[in-house]
Amino acid sequence: MIHSATAFPTANGPQTPSIVPLLLEEYGRATRAHLDRWLSAYPPAPYLGTLLADYPSRGGKAMRPAIVIAVAGIGGASLGDVLDAAVAVELFHNAQLIHDDIEDGSELRRGLPTLHRVHGIPLALNAGSAAMLQAFDPLAAALRCRGGGRMEQGLELTRRSARSAAEGQALELGWRDDDRLELSDRDYFAMALRKTAILSVIWPAQLGLLLSRRDIVDAQALSRFGGLLGIAFQIQDDLLNLVADRAYGKEALGDLREGKRTLIVLHAARTFRGADRHLLDRWRSTPATERSDALIQDLAGRLRSGGSVHHAELVAQALAGAADYELQLALRRVPPSPDRDFLVGLVPWIFERA
Repeated sequence: MIHSATAFPTANGPQTPSIVPLLLEEYGRATRAHLDRWLSAYPPAPYLGTLLADYPSRGGKAMRPAIVIAVAGIGGASLGDVLDAAVAVELFHNAQLIHDDIEDGSELRRGLPTLHRVHGIPLALNAGSAAMLQAFDPLAAALRCRGGGRMEQGLELTRRSARSAAEGQALELGWRDDDRLELSDRDYFAMALRKTAILSVIWPAQLGLLLSRRDIVDAQALSRFGGLLGIAFQIQDDLLNLVADRAYGKEALGDLREGKRTLIVLHAARTFRGADRHLLDRWRSTPATERSDALIQDLAGRLRSGGSVHHAELVAQALAGAADYELQLALRRVPPSPDRDFLVGLVPWIFERA
């Protein structure tokens, strides 16, 4: 049975199994060390090498490489079998972050100034593009070792995933540039599936399946899990951005300043009336560079008091419940293991990360 919308999280404290932070730390540390070895293998490149290593050196949750490793581990693969693929996923993710920060005009990433704020847009853009291309080296190394057509499958999977992410980002940027607010929750889900869920959860999980040594996971149910969890993850990111002291290393209220069409804002556009609607329209008509702190903070408060934040919380919790149901289907033939517990524990974890 699908969990109710109140299943994640509870008021009684965290539900995340302790194995989740432990494996995130362990797999993240192993991935970053291996990534450093990959980067150091390239000839020295002035104005590029240090930029490529910058975002990975800042840490991060390492959820994406951990998903690759855990799924492959469930399928009997060793850490050595999958570490190159984990590096590829992490490098690709950091490349995407560099580009996203430029496109969004973000000031902070993981608590420090964004790469383009430190080095300028041209050098940062070049580094992001280089990182994305270099991710294919460890990816090819991982797939080549397995043979059996996995190289072709993995590269095609990656190509389709990257294309979907670009489509999702284009939707988000296009809605803002065209000043579109008359969008449904379904529109948002379609954008978040492409922009976030595919590269953040579905692609790493499918790579893990490709590198597995035994076929015991239901691949279709695992992909449905990834889509649902990835959308819930993006909604939770939107929610975290409204909380000043838990903005996960980015500037608080940055989404409102940039004009992003989050699920929260789209709900407000459908429901706000009177003074609340006037405030939303004033925010909408004010250029991003001219939106004052007072305007942003006032709108953030109205989004909380007017029910839009609560709506997004309920939707994220319902999606997480459905994701948990699909994951149980995907893992129904999988015996107990730390990697299995890790995947199950990711569902409540997305609400507890800061």
